[in-house]
Amino acid sequence: MDAIFKALFSSEDGELYILDCLSYFMMLMAFVTFVALLFVNVPYGRYASTRYGFPVNVKFAWFVQELPAFLVPLGLMLSSCARITHLPNQLLLVMYLCHYFQRSLIFPFLIRGGKSTPFISFALAFVFCIYNGYLQTRYLSHYAEYPPDWVTHPYFIIGSCLWLVGWIINIHSDHILRNLRKPGETGYKIPKGGMFKYVSGANFLGEVVEWTGFAIAAHSIHSAAFAIFTLVVLSSRALAHHKWYLAKFEDYPKSRKALIPFVF
Repeated sequence: MDAIFKALFSSEDGELYILDCLSYFMMLMAFVTFVALLFVNVPYGRYASTRYGFPVNVKFAWFVQELPAFLVPLGLMLSSCARITHLPNQLLLVMYLCHYFQRSLIFPFLIRGGKSTPFISFALAFVFCIYNGYLQTRYLSHYAEYPPDWVTHPYFIIGSCLWLVGWIINIHSDHILRNLRKPGETGYKIPKGGMFKYVSGANFLGEVVEWTGFAIAAHSIHSAAFAIFTLVVLSSRALAHHKWYLAKFEDYPKSRKALIPFVF
């Protein structure tokens, strides 16, 4: 693995420069995505369309598209990781891997029913998981330098707590959505309980909080880019879901917001 990176980059400074550029490019793509989503919904689930490629089984799609975000970090850590022995780096890598272990190896096999995913959506998600998996874990395992007492710094403590709260909200919200329909039932229902009491996109809120906390704890341009991209994409999805629920259900709670309780 090390030989590959040495062949690709003339020096460690050269790779770090590339990682920084990838972060700024992700921010640019967040802006482009924001503009694009003003005109079209992300084509998956209830918004799926054959215009975006042939359908891919939803369980297969989730498993394959998310798996690189778990496997790429493991592959990178097989090389000589300069920072892997440092506690802050270890804990941040655990946060990242913990999310994608659940997302790639547990979540897909819990899905009940679900509409197929258009190939383009599947392919873009797959590429993004490779891109972001390399960006986050290569920086943390090889380049991120934190002071010895970083784990006691308010940024790390607050960020880690936010990550944990967001992770729990995300998993709990997915559990609520999976259990909306009894065996044999079809159609959509109004989700209730948990953070769905306050927002239509409780599962999205969980991920936004999670990666915002991660960005605060990691304190880098790389993690900030990921948090910004997540916010842009998931806020669009949450708003689309919110409008869809309001149009479909006359009794949908009018007090609910799309993503941020009491605000948006």
